[in-house]
Amino acid sequence: METSGANSLLRYRKLENFFRASTSEDIGAPSKVAAREEVGRQADVFTDDDGWVSIMISWLKIITCLMTMMVTTIIWALIMVVLIPWPYERVRQGNIYGHVTGRLMMWILGNPVKIEGSEFANERAIYISNHASPIDVCLIMWLTPTGTVGIAKKEIIYYPFFGQLYVLANHLRIDRSNPTAAIRSMSEVARAVVENKLSLIIFPEGTRSKTGRLLAFKKGFVHLALQTRLPIVPMVLTGTQRAWAKGSMHVRATPLAVKYLPPIKTDEWVADKIDDYVKLVHDIYVQHLPESQRPLLAPDPCNKS
Repeated sequence: METSGANSLLRYRKLENFFRASTSEDIGAPSKVAAREEVGRQADVFTDDDGWVSIMISWLKIITCLMTMMVTTIIWALIMVVLIPWPYERVRQGNIYGHVTGRLMMWILGNPVKIEGSEFANERAIYISNHASPIDVCLIMWLTPTGTVGIAKKEIIYYPFFGQLYVLANHLRIDRSNPTAAIRSMSEVARAVVENKLSLIIFPEGTRSKTGRLLAFKKGFVHLALQTRLPIVPMVLTGTQRAWAKGSMHVRATPLAVKYLPPIKTDEWVADKIDDYVKLVHDIYVQHLPESQRPLLAPDPCNKS
C-alpha cells in the first residue's frame, strides 16, 4: 500500500515536467526560521497589487479554474459511476482526480510553490494541514498521496461539482452540529481506514481562518490517531492567505510554501492525554509558521466545540 501510494504520487507529480515554470521542490532538511520568514516577506510584496488590471486577471483565473474543475469532474464522475461496486477503488480514483485537478488549478493561478520534506508523504498516516485560503484545497488535492480519504462537513455535498464528486469518491462526511453523530462517524471512519489500509487528510482547525492566523485545533484528529495508531504528518502551508484571502475574489501572485514535517508517532498515546497531544501538535505549527500566521495571543490550543 505504502509503495503503491508513493509511486502513484510521484507519477502524478511528473506533471511538473509540463507545468514546471511555477514550481520548485526542495527535498532535504527542514528549512530554517529565516527561510520561513523570507516567504512571509516575499508575500508582502504582492499584497499591494490591487489595481483593476490585477483584479480582472484574478477573475479570469478563477473562472478558468472553475471551468477546468467542471471538465475534470465530469470525466472522473463517469469513472466513479463505473466503479460503484468498488468503493475504495473510488477513493483512489478520487485522489488521482485531485492530483490532476489541483495541479492544473495551481498552474492556472500561477503562484510559485516551494515543496519541502516530500519524503514524509510516502507512508500511511493522518495528514493534517492549517487552513486559511481556498488555495489550500487546491494544494491538498494535488499533494495528498493516493489512498488517502478526506473528512469534511456534511454540507460539502452542496458545493457545485466538487461536492458531488467528493461523495461519489467515497470520501467521508460528518455532522458537526450533532456531537453524538460526529463521534459515531469518527469511529466508522477509523474502522474503514484500518480495514482498507487508507490514510486520512483533515484540517484540524475545523474551518478556514479569516485572518490567516492559526486557530485552535479541534480534537478529532487525535481521536482518529488513538483509534488507528497511524502517525500524524503535519503539512504546513505558508503564504496562501495572502495569495487568496477568505471572502475575497482577488488572487495575488504570492509565493507559497508547502512543508511536510516528520511523522509524529502515536503508538503509545493514551486517551487521558488528548489535550496534551492537541497542544503538542498545535505548538509544532506555531514554531514552523511565519509571524504573520501565528496566533496573536496564546489561547487554549484545544477547540472545545
